[in-house]
Amino acid sequence: MTNNLRLDDLNLDGLKLYQYVDGYAFTSDSVILANFIKTTHKDVCVEIGSGSGIISVLVNYKCKPQKIVCFEMQEKYANLTKLNFEFNKMNNVDIICDKVQNYKNHIEKPVDVVFCNPPYYKNNVCKKSEKEEIAIAKHEQYLTLEELIYCASKMLKFGGKFYFVYPAQRLDEIFVLLAKYNLTPKRMFFAQPTINKDANTVYIECHKGGKCGVKILPTLVTNNLDGDYVITIQKLYRDS
Repeated sequence: MTNNLRLDDLNLDGLKLYQYVDGYAFTSDSVILANFIKTTHKDVCVEIGSGSGIISVLVNYKCKPQKIVCFEMQEKYANLTKLNFEFNKMNNVDIICDKVQNYKNHIEKPVDVVFCNPPYYKNNVCKKSEKEEIAIAKHEQYLTLEELIYCASKMLKFGGKFYFVYPAQRLDEIFVLLAKYNLTPKRMFFAQPTINKDANTVYIECHKGGKCGVKILPTLVTNNLDGDYVITIQKLYRDS
């Protein structure tokens, strides 16, 4: 299983993460999202599209929820999620190698929290040179925005929370679909790559059946003009 894998030190109390040398690797989006997510010790959580398991590993370390269920449709990455939980001695996780659209076959009762760093590029911008496994992780060919929001809403209990990150330029679509499926934005913030560029991603916390009213948090600038992570992002890596 560890062939073609590298072991990365997360610099966080000994946590380490296996990733494929030539596969999809996690980005700062995942670390930022993990830091944004809030759960309690009693919560049952679902991650949609776990990849290497980075978000669930960090959420489990930080929040220690009762249980995390990870959906990952690619067997290669479902096994990788399992490996990373086992390596970090975390045993409160179930790995489901299936599309989240089949959630009814796996989720018996509504859950407290759903989170996802989804594939969010439309299929018409897919690069032909990309490996299929990377294209699946980055593009909407197997999970559209509407399917994501629909599945999250259906799995959540009333008052449950949904956390995700998406391109900022698609915020109009997001708001329409959240309203359609009874999810109310309650906290959100934008992230921009440098101080002189527009925001390109938005991080949103929604509540199922929540009352109107959203708190807009300060914009996060991820890199300085030289391209290096700013101190805030470096701190997120250490403190997630």
